[in-house]
Amino acid sequence: MPLALVLIFALLVVALNSVWLAGLVFVNLPVAATGGILALALRGLPFSVSAGIGFIALFGVAVLNGVVLITAINSLRVAGRDAARAAYDAAEERFRPVMATALVASLGFIPMAVSTSAGAEVERPLATVVIGGLISSTLLTLLVLPSLYARIMKNRIA
Repeated sequence: MPLALVLIFALLVVALNSVWLAGLVFVNLPVAATGGILALALRGLPFSVSAGIGFIALFGVAVLNGVVLITAINSLRVAGRDAARAAYDAAEERFRPVMATALVASLGFIPMAVSTSAGAEVERPLATVVIGGLISSTLLTLLVLPSLYARIMKNRIA
């Protein structure tokens, strides 16, 4: 898992051409993990290999949503907007795509999360992690990430 996180960060740096922006997107991962862990605890499910796989899937969606938002902010910055205005406008503009990505993943895992059939002991932790983590990471992406961007990138060039 640590190797996967290092690789994710390295790929973000390459994709965004900035350690700062990669760090902003990477902030999603601990928040997503916290949501996944809380969801497991609330449902009384153990951490298992399938839950670990759920975290990997969760991190992929969380990073995707962060990259979508950061890319939109950067586009607005290049067009001449200041960091705060670009962050606000991008969050407003990318609200639907970010929510659609999170909802599709979450709603798709609901049948697995409530399953009681054979094999459900493997499916439930995976689905629970993804659903719980997406709730917390989507809120962070849409509410906190634009604020962090505006604060951190205020005096930096996009």
